[in-house]
Amino acid sequence: MSRDVKDLENDIKNKTLKGIYILFGEEKYLQEEYLRKIKKAFGELSLGINYILLDENSISSLISDIETPAFGYEKKLIVVRNSNIFKKDFKLPIKDRFKEYINDNIDIIYESCIIVFIEDTIHKMDFYKAAEKVATIVETKFMKPIEIRSKLKKICSMYGVGVADNTLDYLIDISGTNMQDLMNEIRKLIEFAGENGQIKKEDIDKLSIKDVQAIIFDLTDYLGEKNAKCALDVLDNLIYNKEPIQKIIITLYNHFKKLYLTKLAIIENRNLAEALNLKANQLFLTSKYKKQANYFSIEEIKKVLLELIELDYNYKNGLIDLDIGLKSILCKNC
Repeated sequence: MSRDVKDLENDIKNKTLKGIYILFGEEKYLQEEYLRKIKKAFGELSLGINYILLDENSISSLISDIETPAFGYEKKLIVVRNSNIFKKDFKLPIKDRFKEYINDNIDIIYESCIIVFIEDTIHKMDFYKAAEKVATIVETKFMKPIEIRSKLKKICSMYGVGVADNTLDYLIDISGTNMQDLMNEIRKLIEFAGENGQIKKEDIDKLSIKDVQAIIFDLTDYLGEKNAKCALDVLDNLIYNKEPIQKIIITLYNHFKKLYLTKLAIIENRNLAEALNLKANQLFLTSKYKKQANYFSIEEIKKVLLELIELDYNYKNGLIDLDIGLKSILCKNC
């Protein structure tokens, strides 16, 4: 049996949930959305009776929970979150016991309960292959910007709020592609616009939280334009908003490393998305990296990278303050 996301959506729509569902992958928002819909389709939930929550610390009781009747209810919903049971280094005996159990007792599972596994990653080893035969398996991948835009626009429409496609693109550009973050941002904007209102770019500038990577793009633009004052202002705002200086330095280093790889990819006529190892939801960044790479020569990029490495070394040896050192690097490269 091979069941995937279409089967899950049909089961939810028709309220015919059955057996085992395995949700894993990068996009946590989609996992939580599917879980919410599963719970709604399942019906009344009574924690500890027909609704059981398990994790890495309690996974050993899984078989016992399956076999304990859901007193007063037809079935029980068992949600197993981040148990790591699908990882190859999972050592608890429940892994082998449950593998045998689903082979011999799948009818009992179908009759008595619905099991939902929510995992960060899974390894397609023997346990996965045993589960694959009887389970519905859904990998939640990051959505592409066009898919994100469509979903956000649909949500705005539900609340009677208008928004242009390019405005949503701007929101994605500055807030990143994490759906949970974007849902938080769009809710604020919908509330601000009000029913029959329109979300505008200036509303986003007023209300939305910028993703650190987007801010680093801004900072790099100012470096490329040799605007030291604005570059330092961006850094000061990051520090004021409690962004750890170590994280800023690491993010800036990784950003310039990608600019270096961009330069090489252009020179060698290689695919930039592959050279930068961008995911499907990040492909829109290629044009931004190309634009910024044009600000600097390869030697200038290497110089910034070496200065950041030297700053880290000197800080760890008590020779310099990170804040002062980073500001010095920004000024020297403007």
